[in-house]
Formats: sequence, structure tokens, C-alpha cells
Amino acid sequence: MTGLEKMVSQIVDEAKAEAESRLNTAREEAEKIVSEAKAEADKLLEQKSEQSETSAANYLERIKSSADLQRRTLILQAKQEVIASVLEKAYASLNTMDEEAYFAMIRKMLEKFALSESGEIYFSAADLKRLPAGFEKEISAIAAKKGGSLTLQKESKGIENGFILVYGGIEENCTFRALFNTQRDALQDKVHQELFA
Repeated sequence: MTGLEKMVSQIVDEAKAEAESRLNTAREEAEKIVSEAKAEADKLLEQKSEQSETSAANYLERIKSSADLQRRTLILQAKQEVIASVLEKAYASLNTMDEEAYFAMIRKMLEKFALSESGEIYFSAADLKRLPAGFEKEISAIAAKKGGSLTLQKESKGIENGFILVYGGIEENCTFRALFNTQRDALQDKVHQELFA
């Protein structure tokens, strides 16, 4: 198991515990709402005993339905908070990777996003300072495999991580945040499946 897989596994385990805690809180709150609603309905039934049994039963059913809707809403909200927290922790773990793992990920991203044309690549100021020896040649080799070329620009972009590719004046944002945002729905679905399936 790689370091990144261990981090993701640890994040998922922490998220499961946090999810269970939030779901328990939401369930307790929902049960309290249902209990209060039932008590209110019972009280109204006693006060309005002269009213028809049918209208009282209908009213009780509406109160129960409303309480159930509130319970489901609270549980959904708790799940969404847990999922958002897991995604933020996963994003944060990318920023704390050691340099070797970080630049290995950058290489994989380049293999995926480099195009078969001439372009430029920009990094953050921090990444420019810590580029591994020979990395510029690796960038060129990866681009050449795709039938293109990339020129490393010594001018930094105002980004936190990842890189920016520029082809014909058109920028492609390959920062971790941009990639997370484009994959947010798929990531949320995957986290939901892992935690709540």
C-alpha cells in the first residue's frame, strides 16, 4: 500500500467515524422531533376528542410525515458535511506529500494532459524552486511522447500546486484544486459510496 493510499485509507476511516457520529446526532435530533410531534398530536387528540376520528388521524399523519421529512433532511445534511470534510482532507493531503510523491503525481498528470502540439508549462514559485534535477528534460520527454513539446517557463503563476499548460494562448488549469472541482460530483459519489454504502 502506497503512502497516498494509506493517507486516503486513514481519511476514509476518520470520515466513517465522523459520519457515524454526525448521523447518530442527526438521528437523535430527528427522534426528538418525532417524539415532540407525537406528544403534540396526542395532546391535540385529547383536547379535540369531539372532532371526528378521521380528521385527527389525518392531522397526526401530517405531523409524522413532516417530522420524518425533517429527520431525513438532517441526516442528508450531516452526510453532505462529512463528504465535504473528507474531500477537503484529501485535498489537504495532496499539499503535504513529500517531494518525490508530489512530482511523481505531476509526471502522471503531464502524461494525461499534455497535447500533441507546442506549448508552455508554468509552475508555482515554490515548485519552481524545488523542481527535481533533470525535471525539465522529463517534461520535454513526456510532451515528445504525445507528439508535442513543452517549454518550462521560469516565470511562476499564482497557483498553489499543480501546473498551468498554455497552448496557442489558451490556458489549461491543471492545479489540484481545479482537478478536484471538475471531478467534485464523481468524488462526492465515491466518498458517499465508501462511507454510507
